[in-house]
Amino acid sequence: MPISFSMIVLGTQLVMTVADGVPKFDIARGCRLDTTQALDLSTGQNETVKRCVADEQQALTQLQTQWSQFLGSDKAQCTEEANIGDTPSYVDLQLDRIQTTGRMSVPA
Repeated sequence: MPISFSMIVLGTQLVMTVADGVPKFDIARGCRLDTTQALDLSTGQNETVKRCVADEQQALTQLQTQWSQFLGSDKAQCTEEANIGDTPSYVDLQLDRIQTTGRMSVPA
């Protein structure tokens, strides 16, 4: 059964819309896994996890306000790099954006 041109166009638009949003990472899981490797002995594991979650939430909030203005190629590359390893991170996504483009803000 051949696929109609309109179905291909509709399918492409749906994929682009989904891929256009900030990726979804499990912040709590990532912070728990990361803190077992980088525990701050002076504050303890609970405080280290709380600090990590707060940093991730702040990075997510900033990314959500600017994400739609980033170039698609930048988003794809930075998201791919942030997903390397077992614990993707919004903070890493921001750092990847700066390293990839030389800027964190939207292009002027």
